[in-house]
Amino acid sequence: MPEDKPVRTAIIGYGLAGAAFHAPLIASTAAMEVSAIVTRSQGRQEQAQADFPKAKICCKVDEVFKAADQYDLVVVATPNDTHMDLGLASIYAGIPVVIDKPVAISSDQVEQLINASTEANVAISVFQNRRWDNDFLTIKKLIERGQLGKITRMESRFERYRLEPKPGGWRESTSPEEGGGLLFDLGSHLIDQALVLFGKPQQVYAEILHRRPGVAGDDDTFVALRFPDAVVVHIWVSMLAPEVGPRFRLIGIEGAYEKWGLDPQENSLKDGHRPGLWHWGREHADHHGKLTTYTNGVKHKINIESEPGSYQNFYEQMRDAIRGKGPVPVPIEDALICMKVIEAARQSALVAGPVAIF
Repeated sequence: MPEDKPVRTAIIGYGLAGAAFHAPLIASTAAMEVSAIVTRSQGRQEQAQADFPKAKICCKVDEVFKAADQYDLVVVATPNDTHMDLGLASIYAGIPVVIDKPVAISSDQVEQLINASTEANVAISVFQNRRWDNDFLTIKKLIERGQLGKITRMESRFERYRLEPKPGGWRESTSPEEGGGLLFDLGSHLIDQALVLFGKPQQVYAEILHRRPGVAGDDDTFVALRFPDAVVVHIWVSMLAPEVGPRFRLIGIEGAYEKWGLDPQENSLKDGHRPGLWHWGREHADHHGKLTTYTNGVKHKINIESEPGSYQNFYEQMRDAIRGKGPVPVPIEDALICMKVIEAARQSALVAGPVAIF
């Protein structure tokens, strides 16, 4: 497409994902624009129009697909069980598509999306924005530099504390069979990060629990992944942690890195801030991680300044991919591996034991 024209983007869904993540990131990316927003809720339609006065506000997805020549990208930010159908509709309409994680609710559905995308030669990517978290970028850099020596273990957590279900929250009111629960939601982020760092796991063990009344999906889940070269990753996602643990704990033969607190970008977006500000993706020094190493038996512990978080990189790469200038930011093939790990985790929880994979 011509470089002097912006990537015209239609966002389907204007809940948390659409309104707080996709729309502001797209609007703040050079040569991209929010051209249309689809939502059935009258209140969200009014909010979308106020946020983007020049965008077309639609109540039906057909309004986008019947006018396919007016859009260069579709973003699917709807409940998980609608992802495949909307992704396929975009592909069949010939419009490149970004689908929020998880890209679908089964590996069979992911494979359908892969096959359709390949056959139609239409670009597809998955919004795994946590690849651009400040702490994850810092861990990648530490591993690439070999500062911890051979990695043996990693702990990764998304823990919160909320005894009552969120009113109107589909993630909690939807069963795992329909894509609900923490394993599909926050778990897909943490699994994806582990796969980026260590490749395909050989074994999966999981404890998937549903503890709170009124919640349909899992809300307290643990997953252990065993990778080649004896690397072990432990993942926790829970809504029942009155005292949370470290976000990351990375252990190597020659050192360890521990990081508390969450990447600041989500809260910044919710507060109305946008990429481009000098402080975007940066955190206070009090939140920096700690690196522990030993020299001649003497222990050293230092603060490690976190790499700036950069969610904006996702849509910059997607824009360039649409223009034929590089690959999509997150290949859907990566999402297929993630989905197979989620399915293996569910199988492990059923048999109460480890499951071999890949």
